[in-house]
Amino acid sequence: MKVAVVGATGLVGTKMLQVLAERNFPVTELIPVASEKSIGKEVEFKGKAYKVVSAETAIGMKPDIALFSAGGSTSLQQAPLFAEAGITVIDNSSAWRMDPTKKLVVPEVNAHVLTAEDKIIANPNCSTIQLVVALKPLHDAFKIKRVVVSTYQSVTGTGVKAVAQLMDERKGIDGPMAYPYKIDLNVLPQIDVFTENGYTKEEMKMVNETRKIMGDDSIRLTATTVRIPVMGGHSEAVNVEFEKDFDLAGVRSILEKAPGVVVVDDVANLKYPMPLDAHEKDEVFVGRIRRDESQPNTLNCWIVSDNLRKGAATNAVQIAEYLMAHHLIRQAEAVAG
Repeated sequence: MKVAVVGATGLVGTKMLQVLAERNFPVTELIPVASEKSIGKEVEFKGKAYKVVSAETAIGMKPDIALFSAGGSTSLQQAPLFAEAGITVIDNSSAWRMDPTKKLVVPEVNAHVLTAEDKIIANPNCSTIQLVVALKPLHDAFKIKRVVVSTYQSVTGTGVKAVAQLMDERKGIDGPMAYPYKIDLNVLPQIDVFTENGYTKEEMKMVNETRKIMGDDSIRLTATTVRIPVMGGHSEAVNVEFEKDFDLAGVRSILEKAPGVVVVDDVANLKYPMPLDAHEKDEVFVGRIRRDESQPNTLNCWIVSDNLRKGAATNAVQIAEYLMAHHLIRQAEAVAG
């Protein structure tokens, strides 16, 4: 497969290259794409250097798949150009997620909705991805009525500038600010801009994307998203009310068998998921599993995942893997035949 990575020099783009290599995705030709100022620079993939090219050049090279992580405005402008050329775009920005004509996909949850005709596929928000991977098997078993989620999100979710701000503050250096306030030794109860209803865009993304991915508009969800001074890994405190009752052993058994989930829940030995443990891993880790004793049929749990991997790069590559296995190879064989 000829694969373009658009935004190849950014945090997520760099991680996409790493994940493609680690998972041995069959890349016959890599086409790194970035903004004008990065054209001509080199990125490394599997020990080989590749020169960054423009989007226009990349389209002319006719990749099979283009993994996008270059921001919403770039995706809105460039993804349709790739798609019109017959290239399948998997986009990591928020540009297409709630477009009713585009699929929003987490492979463990709803890969079955994909077809060979889907030319722009949306990768969900990082905090939504880890939430639905853990909740979908429980929804299938007990049917979710309502979810209350509070997030504890890494500065890497903002990008290179935020990482630099945190590191500068720890060294006592004045530098560019990604946030309106200090992040070190602080907690910011704001991710993205505020909307008219008093929630941030990040909070509303979790509400709307969860319903779309799970295919159930009846799920009620409310979120508070918080930025914390952690380098890599988002955490979520989740309270879930179900229609049916459950027992904790059954919940643990369901989660242990769920694709992409690792249960770390042994409080007697102080074992529970933490961002440090999830770093550079592709799974979603679930622990602190306990009954909410304040009302019936309600569960509390703690969900952690590496936001640059499963929350972004790995999820996009998994979509590509699914397409390759179920649609693109067959399509190529049909054209060749």
